[in-house]
Amino acid sequence: MVKELAVWLYLFYFNLQFTFFKSFGVKKDKIVFLVSFGDNARFVYEALSKVQPDSTIIFLAEKKAQATLQGMTKQPKIIRFNASLISLCKAAYHLATSKKVVVDNYFAILSSITFQKDVECIQLWHAAGAVKTFGLKDASVALRSKRAHQRFLNVYRNFHKVVVGSEAMAAVFSEAFGLPQERFLKTGVPRTDLFFNEPHMKAIKQALYKENPLLQQKKVILYAPTYRDDQLESFQLALDLDLLQKELGEEYVMLIRCHPVLQSALDLEARYPGFAFDYSLKPDVNELLLVTDLLISDYSSIPYEFSLLNKPMLFFPYDLGEYSKTRGLWDQYPNLVPGPIVTSTNEMITVIKEEAYNMTHIMKFSQKWNEYHHGKSSQRLAQYILETERVRH
Repeated sequence: MVKELAVWLYLFYFNLQFTFFKSFGVKKDKIVFLVSFGDNARFVYEALSKVQPDSTIIFLAEKKAQATLQGMTKQPKIIRFNASLISLCKAAYHLATSKKVVVDNYFAILSSITFQKDVECIQLWHAAGAVKTFGLKDASVALRSKRAHQRFLNVYRNFHKVVVGSEAMAAVFSEAFGLPQERFLKTGVPRTDLFFNEPHMKAIKQALYKENPLLQQKKVILYAPTYRDDQLESFQLALDLDLLQKELGEEYVMLIRCHPVLQSALDLEARYPGFAFDYSLKPDVNELLLVTDLLISDYSSIPYEFSLLNKPMLFFPYDLGEYSKTRGLWDQYPNLVPGPIVTSTNEMITVIKEEAYNMTHIMKFSQKWNEYHHGKSSQRLAQYILETERVRH
C-alpha cells in the first residue's frame, strides 16, 4: 500500500509538470531520446546527424547509458534522468515539447501522460529477440495489483510505433505489449548495423587485441550469463573455472561478462592468469562479440545478434527449472535456442572439444530473427523519423 502511494505521488507529480509544459507547444524539429541503454539510440542519432544536422536532439539518459553516449561525432545534449524532482521536471519539459520521442525501455512515467495528437513515441527496444517473457507476459504480472497492471497498459498504449528486426519479434511484441501489427516499424534494430561495417569492426577488434593480445593469440570464449534477481549482492559463477582452465587453457581464453549492477567482484585475472578475464564493465557487448569464437549463453538476447556472425554457440541454463517457473520463457527452451544445451561444466567441455555445434540451426535462427538486418537499420529509422515529420508539416 505504501509503495503504491509512493508510485502514485511520483506519477502525479510528473503528470502535473508534463501537463503544464504541454502549454508551451511542440517544437517541430525537436527529437528526444529517453534511454536506459543508449546503444541503439546512439546509432540512430549518428544517422540523424548526417541527414539533418540542424535538428534539436536531446538525450534523457539514465546513469548506465552515459558511457555509451560519449565520444560521438557530434556530441548531443545529454541530461541525466533519474527519480529526483529536478530531473523529472526537466524530462517533463522535453517530452512535452518534442515532436518525436524515442525510448528504449519500459518507463513508468509514460503511464501518467498523454502525448499531443501530432507527437509520435517510438519504442526502440534493447533486444533483437527474446527467450524470457516480458511485458504483459511476464510471470510476475499476475502478482501485481490492478493499478500496476493498468500502468503497464498505459505505458504500452503510448508506444505508437515499435521497432522490430523480424516478423518473429513483432509477434513477441504484439503479445508482450498488447499491440496490433500496424504499430510495428520493420526497419531493423539499429545497433546491428555494426556487423555490416567492416572498417568499424576491424578498428574495434584491433583496439581489443591491443588491450589484450591473448584475444588474438588464442580462441575466445565469451560467457555472458543473464542477470538473476537473487544475485545482486552475492553473485557466484556456476562454471567450474578451474576445470575449464585445466581442460581448455592451452587453446582458449575465457571472457566473463556479467551484468554491471552485480556488486561481487570476480577477481578473475588474479585467480586464473592468462585464461579468464572479467569484461563486465565493457559498455557494448556487441564489440566483444567481434572477437568471440564461441558464445556461451542462457536466457540472454545476445545470441540473436551474435548469429549474424555465423559463429558457434552453446547454452548453459543450469537453473532452467527454477528460472522458467519464476521468470517465464516464450516456449520450451530447446525450441528457443540454436545450439547444444549443457547443464554442467563437464558437458560443456565435451561439446567444446568435439566442436559439437549445429551451424545449420544457427543459420536458420539468424534468418528468422534477423530478417530486417542488412546494415541499414539506423538509416532507415532516421529516414522514417524525418520523413514523417515533413509529411506532418
